[in-house]
Amino acid sequence: MKYVGESSLCNEQFGFRPQHRTVLQLAYLIERVTRNFELKKLTSAFFLDVAKAFDNVWVSGLFYKLIIFNLFLYLVKTISSYLHGKFKASFQTATSTCCCMQAGVAQGRIISSVLSSLYVHMPLSSCHVNLALYMDDTSITTGSRQPVLLVKYQETYLSDLERWLREWRFAINILKSTVMLFAKAGRHIPTNSVFGELIHWVDTARYLGVTLGKWLTWSIHIEQARKNETQRLGVRVPLLNRSGLSIRNGVLLCKQLIHSMMD
Repeated sequence: MKYVGESSLCNEQFGFRPQHRTVLQLAYLIERVTRNFELKKLTSAFFLDVAKAFDNVWVSGLFYKLIIFNLFLYLVKTISSYLHGKFKASFQTATSTCCCMQAGVAQGRIISSVLSSLYVHMPLSSCHVNLALYMDDTSITTGSRQPVLLVKYQETYLSDLERWLREWRFAINILKSTVMLFAKAGRHIPTNSVFGELIHWVDTARYLGVTLGKWLTWSIHIEQARKNETQRLGVRVPLLNRSGLSIRNGVLLCKQLIHSMMD
């Protein structure tokens, strides 16, 4: 699967690539917004939530992509055997008949995550629009000094994205998708839509575990992290103060407390 991941994933996909982590993807997004601030440009960022990314993988479409990616034939056959294998479902004393999987890849396995990343191969970036992917976490950023051009670039890319989503049988969870405007001064930008559903502008958005604000000051993320850690300490500290707690168990609890703060 190392060959599959390194040779076929698009450059915008940071998931399951050597030396590519969420921190690097976030730095890539932040650097782009900061550079636009320096150039006096507005930056819009769409954060799209792909609904049930693993469950909605169209198996026939996936094999088509594997073939056009020029994967070795023996790899395609191996993946086909894995995905087309028959399975049964059982509950208590009841067992279903044998079935073949028509869509989706099983979660929890490395090969499934790589195949899902290969399948989520959205329309690529352009000179005005930048796409960033980490598995199915998607951000689409656009920059311009003029709000009218910013909206034009957005609408053009979203139109292409809608066609791609229909063609490859993907769905977007509109309720979990947001769009932000990074700008030093307040600006009014018309609301965009995907599949006829409006996506409203927000002042904060969470992407890859980090809460971003429209001025990119980090104060909102720091405040939320502080509140979360205060709540965690409130739950765990009384456990450490128990008189009957052994030193060994106390050390284990301390380690768990520290690890949870680092998540």
